[in-house]
Amino acid sequence: MSRAWRTSSCATTRPTAGRRRRSMWLSNIFFKTLRDFRVAIVGWGIGTGLLVYIVLASFASLVTTPQARASLVTLAHGFSWLAQPIAVDTPGGYATFKYGPVILLMAIWALSTGGRIIRGEEERGSMDVLLSLPEGRTRVALQKLAAVWLALLGMGLLIALLVFAGGRTAHASFTFIDSLLFGLNLALVSAVFAGIALLLSQFTRERGSASGLTGGLLLVSIVLDMVHRVIPNAEWVSRLSPVYYYNLSRPLVPGYGTNGGAMLGLLTVSLLLSGAAVWLFARRDVGGTVRLPAWLRLSRAAERREPMLPANDWSLRSVYWRSLAMILGATSWWTLGIAGFAAWMVVVVKQTESQLASIYQSSPALKGFLSTLSGTNAISNAAILSALFAFVPVALMAFTVIQANRWSADEEEGRLELLLATPQPRLRVMAARFAALTTSTIFIAVVTMIATLAASVLSGVRLDGGNVAAASLSMIPLALLIAALGYAFSGWFKTAFDTGLLTFLLAMWFFISFLGPDLKWPDASLRVSPFYYYGTPLLHGLAVEGTVGILAAAVLALAVGTFRFARKDIAV
Repeated sequence: MSRAWRTSSCATTRPTAGRRRRSMWLSNIFFKTLRDFRVAIVGWGIGTGLLVYIVLASFASLVTTPQARASLVTLAHGFSWLAQPIAVDTPGGYATFKYGPVILLMAIWALSTGGRIIRGEEERGSMDVLLSLPEGRTRVALQKLAAVWLALLGMGLLIALLVFAGGRTAHASFTFIDSLLFGLNLALVSAVFAGIALLLSQFTRERGSASGLTGGLLLVSIVLDMVHRVIPNAEWVSRLSPVYYYNLSRPLVPGYGTNGGAMLGLLTVSLLLSGAAVWLFARRDVGGTVRLPAWLRLSRAAERREPMLPANDWSLRSVYWRSLAMILGATSWWTLGIAGFAAWMVVVVKQTESQLASIYQSSPALKGFLSTLSGTNAISNAAILSALFAFVPVALMAFTVIQANRWSADEEEGRLELLLATPQPRLRVMAARFAALTTSTIFIAVVTMIATLAASVLSGVRLDGGNVAAASLSMIPLALLIAALGYAFSGWFKTAFDTGLLTFLLAMWFFISFLGPDLKWPDASLRVSPFYYYGTPLLHGLAVEGTVGILAAAVLALAVGTFRFARKDIAV
């Protein structure tokens, strides 16, 4: 019998090779979505966990003597408005206090993902294809939502493992269960903001608008949580913030533990928000928005006057104007959050100046803290505000990280193909998008400057107007630098990895400038962070050389990104 006869292609002949099995990760929507999050899970989990690990591992070097330990406690109480100082003379208490609201950077991924898991699919048209399968809308949304929750839990688990390892290094008293609860608490508060973004995306036509609005709400929530620590009898205001309930649980702090009711409340709010979003999605048109109540709609006359196609709309005049219109909503909310936060810092300085002045006289730690962040050993309102103002550039850079993520996602998901099919050079398209982001960044910085000056006049805090302008406007190169890096990274990396890398860089830069001097790191290490070159403009004016250097680095990064974008295949 010949070999050829045994391998006949007759229809009745069984194939000699088995059919290739489909991968489990592509078997349903849940696993496919979870697979897409694999880089984010590892990046955000390990990155956030490493930040806490480093603080825990270095704690012993900060409390070498009883005097140093007592000074650390005194310093923490001087900044109780930022985060409640509980057992800061222990590794877990110090790590919890030191990072405060900065640890909530993980919520940026959650809100960005919540805004795109449904609306992003609708924007690029893949939701129509997905719903053509025998899958109901509710089932599709629930599977995507479950993947987001499991991704957050995966990040929380990785964070818990690194926190526990850091605790063992520092001989901390918290257990592995406490570390797991720490990661779970962070995952729950992030899930709340993911639910908010998912709900808002049912009312917006673009996912960027939903993510931007939620990002602004995150900043507002952080400020609301601080209110009751600054203004007496104002705890009812703070209870409006999800961050307040997150801070009720401190599993790493000895003797404090976890507030089960607060964590259950975060879970309930997340389920309610997400459930409402799924319910609305199942009852609206694909690609459309939720139909508003009659009293919120335009009148019929106004609807008739509005043309069917926005042929003469201002946003269609050029790529720049269209790009600006796309981020207009996000810019408005981030402006409100960042400018409001800067003005709030002025109010905090006025409320705590007497307390900090008395602590300053007896606390070497406070003197070192102010010297590190403000560049002076003298106590004054301007010096204190200069130290606190270090958080404002971080917020502005977080805004540009989200917008850089939007550029990367547009390229990856094919939304640039139709635009580039028109006679628009790639260089012009990228320059227009970055110019729109630059315009928004400048607008936020200018409004922040005005809000800071207005708050200083109203509260009676004396500040140098020129230095306030320098502190506000020199944030712009910092924000443009990380945005330009995001545009450059998008030429080689996928959106999830690009965003994770940018956020990790932002957190690491802030960590180097915030903790490096306390850990006695060499000056060469501190120079790695762009915040080093930002200086202390609120006290010493504009650091011209540093600002020019940061701007030059941003231009170089953008040039690299432009070179790569002009020569690569789209979405590759």
